[in-house]
Amino acid sequence: MAWDEWEKLKTRAAERQSTGMRLNHVDPDGGSGSAGDSSGDLVAHADDLGAVGHEAYILWDGIRSEADIAGAGAGKGDTGSTMQAAAALKSHGFATGGALETTVSVWTTQVKSVLQACAHISNHLDHTKARHSADDAQISAELRRRDGSAVSVSALNGYFT
Repeated sequence: MAWDEWEKLKTRAAERQSTGMRLNHVDPDGGSGSAGDSSGDLVAHADDLGAVGHEAYILWDGIRSEADIAGAGAGKGDTGSTMQAAAALKSHGFATGGALETTVSVWTTQVKSVLQACAHISNHLDHTKARHSADDAQISAELRRRDGSAVSVSALNGYFT
C-alpha cells in the first residue's frame, strides 16, 4: 500500500466517524441526559454504585481463583499447571517449552493487570458510594431555602451563569 493510499484511507475513516461522546454538555433543548429526570440534577444512586462495585469484586474473586497464572493452578508448590507443562516440554528438548513459558509470563502479567483494575474499580466504587452518601447529607444540611426546602443543583447552576 502506497503512502498516498494510506493517507486517503485515514481521511475517509475520519470523515465517517461521528462526533462521539461529549462530556460537560447539555442538549440544546435543555434535556438533562437522563430519561426520567427533567430537573437537570446529577443523580447517582448509592445502590447502583454498590452493585457495580460488588460485580467488580465478584469478577476479581473469580479471576483470582480460576486463572492459571505462573504461581497458581493445580500444581506442585508455587508452579501452575501450564508452567509445569512448559518445564516438561523444555526438559525434553521441545522449543515449544520456552515459548509456553513466555506465554505464561505475558498471561500472568495481563491477568494481574486485570485483577488490579477490578480491585481498583471495586474499592473506588465502595469509597464513592460512602463519600456520595456523606456529601449528600452535608449538602442537604447546608443548602436550604428560607422555607427549609432543598436547593436543587439546577437552581445552583443558575447562580453561576
